Amino acid sequence: MRAHYYYHNFVVLLLVFSITLLVLLWKQLTRKNRNGRLPPGPRRIPLIGNLHQLGGGSPHVSLKRLSDEYGPLMFLKLGSIPTLVVSSRDMAKEILKTHDLVLTNRPMFYAPTKISYGGSDIAFARYGEHWREVKKIAVLELLSAKRVLSYRAVREKETSLVIDFVRTSASSSVPINLSEIFLCLISNVVCQVAFGMKFEAEKGYEAGLSNLYMMLLETQNLLAGFNTGDLFPWMSWIHKFDGLETRLEKNFRQADKFYEQVFNEHVNRNKSSKTGVEDFVDVLLRTQTDPSYNISLTKDHIKGILMDIFVAGSDPAAATLVWSMTELIKNSTVMKIAREEVRTKIGTKKMVEESDLHKLSYTKLVIKEALRLHPPAPLLLRETNEACTINGYEIPVKTKVIINGNAVSTDPKYWENPEEFQPERFLNNISDFKGQDFEMLPFGGGRRGCPGMNFAAVLVELVLANFLHCFDWKLPCGMKAEDIHMKEASGLTMHKKVPLCLLASIRK
Repeated sequence: MRAHYYYHNFVVLLLVFSITLLVLLWKQLTRKNRNGRLPPGPRRIPLIGNLHQLGGGSPHVSLKRLSDEYGPLMFLKLGSIPTLVVSSRDMAKEILKTHDLVLTNRPMFYAPTKISYGGSDIAFARYGEHWREVKKIAVLELLSAKRVLSYRAVREKETSLVIDFVRTSASSSVPINLSEIFLCLISNVVCQVAFGMKFEAEKGYEAGLSNLYMMLLETQNLLAGFNTGDLFPWMSWIHKFDGLETRLEKNFRQADKFYEQVFNEHVNRNKSSKTGVEDFVDVLLRTQTDPSYNISLTKDHIKGILMDIFVAGSDPAAATLVWSMTELIKNSTVMKIAREEVRTKIGTKKMVEESDLHKLSYTKLVIKEALRLHPPAPLLLRETNEACTINGYEIPVKTKVIINGNAVSTDPKYWENPEEFQPERFLNNISDFKGQDFEMLPFGGGRRGCPGMNFAAVLVELVLANFLHCFDWKLPCGMKAEDIHMKEASGLTMHKKVPLCLLASIRK
């Protein structure tokens, strides 16, 4: 009897699944473009759409290859998700300036919904009064020019510590893993200004990356790319069985425990005895009672914002430093010019200070060119909150929009020799990296542009200038410039796939 019952249920489930599959196939095969005004794009396969055309290599490379054939405004179907791909400066400007209000939302995919406390943060919050107020707090309180300047001592101290570590390591003639060093340094600065605590293990830089980093790495892995439920929302149930939900829940619990600890430590701190510069948590707690903000931040709101700072605060700056040093070691002439500028302008001073950075114009060009060729976030995601017309094409509501920042910043229409590392191209080019002119978008653009770009810029300049001022750098024995691995790792941030390891010698 029980066997007959289970057999009957199995047949019913199989029948329901088969009917659903047939309906979806029929829709794919018979659906016509009702308005005939969608942008061009490659032919789609029933059910999977254009997913088969994104295999092999980084997504931004695959999308650029398709856009070269179908144009800067291209329509794809990623699984069951209608997707608009933007791959030129003009189309990026159309999206981020002309239609910015229609595209203020980011898609809420499976993992970000959980990790961001249901969109209680800044990065994934839906556009509206809450988002405007927390963005206002970020711009006016957390990342204002005055606030960024107030953390100068933290940046200079951590840079000094890592320079001391490299000096000690240089005597051993063992290659130094700059990918790890930069990430640890940047994360130390971010954690101190945000949470009032250090990031790495107690033993310092020589101890390598801490358990906190492993949690951060897992969070970024979970946020990167598309999961089955993102591409086929009706199949989200599969994550209960494929291990994703278990990973997501474990990572969320670990992160929530950390944010809870940070939150409680600040709440329980004796405010009357507090001295020194406020960290970000202090500021967020203070704004809870500030009548000038039309929002009451809950604990989950604060945790969500801390998640943004922790996840997005360290990786982009560290990746930019790695790519800058990679391009310098690969291009010896550029390295020589940059090094000579720093040493000539700084002279016999032991270290570069932030007050010296305005003198180092070529160093700024090097960083700018590294951001152009290797934008930290090569793909910017948006979603239409209503139907709209873009460049004469009718774009439906809830269409996912992917702005290929890497394609924009290497567009041969605007950049001469776009794949070559040439900092001099910016000598007579007033384009900046803030997304104002849309020729390069390393920190996004429009209303959703990254509010922390100024904080990241000054830190990257300070660290790179000191590494050029204090040391001479070369490749490990037997390795040539053409042997440098330039492939990118998959993930939320465009990291170098193989860590950058170089030999340092103390400047004579």
